[in-house]
Amino acid sequence: MQNKKTALLVMDLQNGIVSRFAENTEILTPFQKAIEAARQHHIPVIFVRVGFSEGYPEVNPQNQAFSAIAKSGGMTVNDQGTQIHESVQPKANEPVVTKYRFSAFAGSTLELILRSQQIDSLVLSGISTSGVVLSTVREAADKDFSLTVLSDACLDADPEVHRVLIEKVFPRQAGVQTVDTWIDTLR
Repeated sequence: MQNKKTALLVMDLQNGIVSRFAENTEILTPFQKAIEAARQHHIPVIFVRVGFSEGYPEVNPQNQAFSAIAKSGGMTVNDQGTQIHESVQPKANEPVVTKYRFSAFAGSTLELILRSQQIDSLVLSGISTSGVVLSTVREAADKDFSLTVLSDACLDADPEVHRVLIEKVFPRQAGVQTVDTWIDTLR
């Protein structure tokens, strides 16, 4: 990978989502390693979060996942739950992109940022494997980005779903590597 054309996406590592895995304090270590390696090798790090405007104008009542959030409240762009988790805080020059659906591209400025920086290769990490990672892999592949998924910097509430995606689905459209293997390719 050419570092000047690669970006690391850190997706949905926001308080309201990370808190679902709070019993295991080690879960964020692979994300932290990937972020640090990207910064050391001058690879742009782009954070992606899901959040909505007050009143939820972006949420269609027919959307089962997001209409439930609109009914129960929370997850607006100013809520604590939509802020990037303190253990992986963005630096001042690292964009935080807000999306409105599962894919990191959905309603966000992500593609504009990537095209403006002439980035054509993405390294994906995020919570959850079956949500933001799957949706972003599919859309990014359709947009002709070269893709790498960091297998241990992806989490899902269902370990079997995670395994099937990492072992069987993602390899059809992306390289799948551990964080350590990816870091070795940067040296």
